[in-house]
Amino acid sequence: MELKERQKTSKLIFDGVILHLRLDTVTLPNGKEAEREWIRHMGAVAVVPLLPDGRVIVERQFRYPVQKVLWEIPAGKLDAPDEDPLSAAKRELKEETGFRAASWTPLGCIHPAPAYSSEKIHLFLAESLTQGDQDLDEDEFLEVQALPLRDLLRMIDEGEIPDLKTQTALLRTARLRPAFG
Repeated sequence: MELKERQKTSKLIFDGVILHLRLDTVTLPNGKEAEREWIRHMGAVAVVPLLPDGRVIVERQFRYPVQKVLWEIPAGKLDAPDEDPLSAAKRELKEETGFRAASWTPLGCIHPAPAYSSEKIHLFLAESLTQGDQDLDEDEFLEVQALPLRDLLRMIDEGEIPDLKTQTALLRTARLRPAFG
């Protein structure tokens, strides 16, 4: 049986700056129809900035939807659907932390919520870092710290880092740089 659902109709419900909510009618593999509410998202990037001593530059930031301050790696959305993810990663790393990296390694992509969102996050490992000045957006408030990768992995295990992109990217980094994990 082919599992693909085929779009029959599509209606824009909400057109925001970051999120675009759609309601589609689809034909299911068995020929019946169903509705799918889903979010079209531009895409995003996330970066693990790894220092030579095994510490990672991480951020603490208040996230309104979950009403908590979370530990996260630097990240941000693409400015356009066709923006080069590596260029966006370099921009976000510089803006949020002030760091630049001479070495970049792709860590793959994730779809954090494929049941209702098209969001795709491109993950990168950034090394050979040099520090500069942050350039935060006027509505962006965060603390930047350098923590050992080992400690961050323990924090994932203990539930202190619930953010999916951060967990995935740190675990992939630990596999690539086992001396620090």
